[in-house]
Amino acid sequence: MAASSSKTVIFAALAGNTAIAVTKFAAALFTGSSAMMSEAIHSTVDTGNQILLLIGLKRAARPASETHPFGHGLQLYFYTFVVAILIFGLGAVISISHGLDRIRAPEPIANPWVNYLVLGLAILFEGGSWWVALRAFNRERAGRPLLRAVQDSKDPTIFTVLFEDTAALTGLVIAFVGVVASQAFDLPVLDGVASVAIGGVLAVTAAFLAFETQSLLTGEAADPATRQGIAALAEAEPGVVGLNDLRTMHFGPAEILVALSLDFQDDLSAADVENTVARLEHRIRAAYPQAGRIYIEAQSLAGHAAARDALMARDGPDGRVPGAPGATTSPPTPA
Repeated sequence: MAASSSKTVIFAALAGNTAIAVTKFAAALFTGSSAMMSEAIHSTVDTGNQILLLIGLKRAARPASETHPFGHGLQLYFYTFVVAILIFGLGAVISISHGLDRIRAPEPIANPWVNYLVLGLAILFEGGSWWVALRAFNRERAGRPLLRAVQDSKDPTIFTVLFEDTAALTGLVIAFVGVVASQAFDLPVLDGVASVAIGGVLAVTAAFLAFETQSLLTGEAADPATRQGIAALAEAEPGVVGLNDLRTMHFGPAEILVALSLDFQDDLSAADVENTVARLEHRIRAAYPQAGRIYIEAQSLAGHAAARDALMARDGPDGRVPGAPGATTSPPTPA
């Protein structure tokens, strides 16, 4: 997903959440509804989250430097992880705490029609933001199942906004039911129960987003199809006897580091090896433009096995890298 598409989704959510947060706070203070106050806190947190995502996009776009030779793409993953923490810390915890206070000391809701009006408008505006995020996410997932698309996605901004908006719509429905039920049954405590339920929804959303983002933040490989495609290009290159090792890592949604260890024919000259490496790098970049940095080492199979055995002796047995037949998890030795 292009950065411009991500920004469009974020700006749509930011505009909607800002307007909704102000309206909800006014309604909560006017009516004294605990559920409405939880929703106001939720929308305020979401507004701050959109700002953080925009900061993350801007910082991730900075060019590589001496201190950050692989660029700043991981900044986006860091800020997305912070968003998940804020959803839990400020949204879920405060909503649950506020709801428990209201359960212990329930108070009737004054002028409930204000809540109905605000909740109706909020559902309308939040639904518009949710629809923008859903359309963008559907274009990215290309028919894949929802959870699979989230797990495979390397751009967390789209699915973060989508899940935020989904949680927001769910919270609005819960708040509406809580206000209606507290009035219909003359049980003000149900307003507090709705607030706790909203906090629960936020906690689940935060946990899911944190789990998905931490995988990207700690160094996630390219998708299996990309790894297998790069391996096939390397093994098909004239002069290459075998692929010893293949490593990939995302440094941003559209930035992949590729490291290859190749066994070349023994009769190739140094110039032939250099030409083969240059040709292979060109073919990989043509097929996978996101492969921004490619490092290829020339190493015999025996030499690679010796390096692997030495690493295993130091660190213990290791596994194999999916997508590269025979490849191990030993790191490529710099050429």
